[in-house]
Amino acid sequence: MERRALGKGIGALIPEKEDVSKNEIIYIQIDKIKPNPFQPREDFDSQSIEELSRSIKEKGVIQPLLVRRRGDAYELIAGERRLRACKLLRINEIPIIVRDANDRDSLELALIENIQREGLNPIEEAHAYQHLIDKFSVTQDKISDVLGKSRASISNTLRLLKLPHEIQQEIKKKRLSFAHGRALLEIDNINQQRFLAQEVISKGLSVRELENLIKTRRPKGIRQRVAAATREPCLAVLEEQLQHTLGTKVRITKRKKRGNIQIEFYSQEELERI
Repeated sequence: MERRALGKGIGALIPEKEDVSKNEIIYIQIDKIKPNPFQPREDFDSQSIEELSRSIKEKGVIQPLLVRRRGDAYELIAGERRLRACKLLRINEIPIIVRDANDRDSLELALIENIQREGLNPIEEAHAYQHLIDKFSVTQDKISDVLGKSRASISNTLRLLKLPHEIQQEIKKKRLSFAHGRALLEIDNINQQRFLAQEVISKGLSVRELENLIKTRRPKGIRQRVAAATREPCLAVLEEQLQHTLGTKVRITKRKKRGNIQIEFYSQEELERI
């Protein structure tokens, strides 16, 4: 499946200097490179690193690592997987490009690179977005612009952090999908979320099967209201259009000549945006 092209990309996030030496590739001792403290990837697949190391052994490091100076050493900005693969091969020197970058740049660049090269799992992405928001006051609209992702995609990914920790772990392990997680957020009861998550894992339920199961567990009054709201196909179409435009969940219910529109928000920022 093709990935959507990312917004501004790595080069656009850190302005180029007039001095072309800033883009010069140099070789340094690999032990002078410190890890990126803002690395969004929490789990590294050992098999993937081994495959990359075999490629590097055959063809060399095709793209230099991006780093910033830290005293007499360097701190990694982008290229964690390449660095690990080179260490696996016991390579002494490695090509780098030194850039001027602050902490926010470092996190954004690491986030972009991970999505471009080998996608983060949804929970890692959500934590990275939340870190940008909490530590650097970056808005969801800005994250959307930088990453080339829709505003709704950013918002829905962040919502996964509202799930219980153990369900988040199952998503990280790929035993539950992003779509399963979104469906479970339709339930307010944490114990029911946990129960249904285990049902999905043990029985291999699809997202559609989970959604149907959730509908059957709603209180009767709620099921009747939902059914009433979905009798007219045009309402479902209108809901979908509003959700796409607003980037959040929208419910429309109709009673004869009256009705209401419910728009959900999950932060003060979202409320102000809506």
